[in-house]
Amino acid sequence: MNQILVCEKLYVTSNMKKKKRFFKFEFFLSIFLVCLLSSYYIYAEYDRNKSEMVSKEILASMSNINQDEKLDAVVVILNSAFNEEQEVNVTNEQEDIPSVQMATAKDGTTYYTIATINIPKINASYPILSETTTELLKISPCKFWGADPNKVGNFCIVGHNYRNTKFFSKVPTLEYGDIIEITDLSGKTVQYFVYDNFIVDPDDTSWASQLTNGRTEITLITCTDDSKQRVVIKATAIN
Repeated sequence: MNQILVCEKLYVTSNMKKKKRFFKFEFFLSIFLVCLLSSYYIYAEYDRNKSEMVSKEILASMSNINQDEKLDAVVVILNSAFNEEQEVNVTNEQEDIPSVQMATAKDGTTYYTIATINIPKINASYPILSETTTELLKISPCKFWGADPNKVGNFCIVGHNYRNTKFFSKVPTLEYGDIIEITDLSGKTVQYFVYDNFIVDPDDTSWASQLTNGRTEITLITCTDDSKQRVVIKATAIN
């Protein structure tokens, strides 16, 4: 006996058409957003790499200027014991150390620096710009407030946390006893050891206090990974 298969006829309703169009719109919107976010991330990473390169150019420029400021001279000394003259080569540095130093990047932009910072543990070495602005923070760590480099007081330095290896991104990992080196414009390098690491709210600036009881200290400030709070690193000079 033959079996007859009967299928119910499928009707495409207007409501089903609307859902189909909606799902298609959602799909293309998702693709568009993924492409947009990927493009933004790629551009942001390119911009950060470019800023890193400019910062290194400034650092190299500072090194060249410091070398140019050193002058070789010949001093004639009368040796009284043997009654003869001796020539001695010495190196003289400028007596007047500027409070800021101009450094020029390859694109011709001039920046004003006051020191360099080196943090061996996180392999971070940058010039410190003389003031803090939104644009300058994209280029390098900046002086936020306080004493001059390697002087009594609290020298406060702020830098971006890009959640990678650039600028102050790894500063939150510093621990008690880690070393930070500050080289001022005279060429003097002072080592500081970290003695505190804590988090504060953005409106808390108590870390900028200059009451150091006569000590020479530095404070590094950067954002937490979620950018909602601030990481503060306190360090004091090693005598």
